[in-house]
Amino acid sequence: MAQLGLTLNNIYMFGNNSKLPFEKGDGHGLKVHSIFETIQGEGPYSGYQAIFIRLSGCNLACKFCDTEFDNYKILEIQDILKKIESFKQIQPLIVITGGEPFRQNIAPLCKLLIRHNFKVQIETNGTLYLDIPNEVELVCSPKISNNKYNIIRDDVLKQTIAIKFIISSNIINYSDISEVGQKKYDIPVYVQPMDEYNKTINQKNLILAQEIAKKHNVILSLQIHKILNID
Repeated sequence: MAQLGLTLNNIYMFGNNSKLPFEKGDGHGLKVHSIFETIQGEGPYSGYQAIFIRLSGCNLACKFCDTEFDNYKILEIQDILKKIESFKQIQPLIVITGGEPFRQNIAPLCKLLIRHNFKVQIETNGTLYLDIPNEVELVCSPKISNNKYNIIRDDVLKQTIAIKFIISSNIINYSDISEVGQKKYDIPVYVQPMDEYNKTINQKNLILAQEIAKKHNVILSLQIHKILNID
């Protein structure tokens, strides 16, 4: 098991994680990989002080995934709240990520955080959903399935404040963006160069992401936490 609050910077999954289904439960105990202070490095809240709750497990196994999330401890949501409050941050952004957060019943945690006046953002792949408070904002990063992007489910889109496409010059399916429902709900679109842990390829990804941002008049997103070398 990974110790709570630690991240494994030098271990990358690259799609070797187990594909796990939705776990039924009352949501009062969750499989948590880590809870840590950082800044939000991507998307519409890039640069904001944040506390990340990284949950364990994902229903996908993307071969470019660079995050270790299979290890976990089971924590009661009240203990998660205590951990957040121990950081002494003033009104931090709470980011629930994974893995895929909606793989577990996160509704009680979301309700608890909202009751304590936290701003909550969930990072999701858009394939799963639970009934969560309207105040919770989603950032959806769609993934390719059967060689194409599929329309994101309406219940996800209704709470999504940004759609973030990962761009790769090295993987043809991720070399452009697609319509996944953003026009219907007038959702801002971000493009982010994929980090493939190869300096030459990453530079090509950065150039392509800039070209796509210009081509589609969308927003370029960089992973500034990696530029700063923080979690």
